[in-house]
Amino acid sequence: MSDLAAIKAQARKDGFARRKAAFEAKQGGAAGHLSQVLAGYRGVPLSGYMPIRTEINPLAAMAEAAAYGPVGVPVIMGAGQALQFSRWEPDGALRAGPFGAQVPEVDDFFEPEIVIVPLVAFDAHGGRLGYGGGFYDRTLDLLRSRRGTLAIGFAFAAQEAQNLPLEATDQPLDMIVTEAGVISVT
Repeated sequence: MSDLAAIKAQARKDGFARRKAAFEAKQGGAAGHLSQVLAGYRGVPLSGYMPIRTEINPLAAMAEAAAYGPVGVPVIMGAGQALQFSRWEPDGALRAGPFGAQVPEVDDFFEPEIVIVPLVAFDAHGGRLGYGGGFYDRTLDLLRSRRGTLAIGFAFAAQEAQNLPLEATDQPLDMIVTEAGVISVT
């Protein structure tokens, strides 16, 4: 294992621990600030995600946004590939997808202009540490090559870290939204 790989592995371990502690604190209204941000983009195609494990839950904000325009969730197509985004409805039928995430029963793919990104850790400069598969990095790179795409990291405030081990291929977040507020990327 390279030095960078070892540093990233430790940063992920630390991020997971902070996220788990925040998740177990059961903070109500975690998506309130996300709803406020998305209200400024009504009707713009967006993708959220179906929370797994101890991820902060964006579903309330996604349901509100779905009243105004298309909302999707990511579908993993295969290792090394960009994500696809399938239209999601708050009460729509779901099926099991890879890694335990639910996806719509019937795929109806589209390209979002806003992507709400789950994460393990983030920094105040828009750095993001994910699970390590590179899915969001590949996807944001592809989407941004086609049009302006807003990447909103959604996490518990406790997931903020200093000096994340980032690489040139890591796509930056444009803002981070937590249960405590909105962080403008500096």
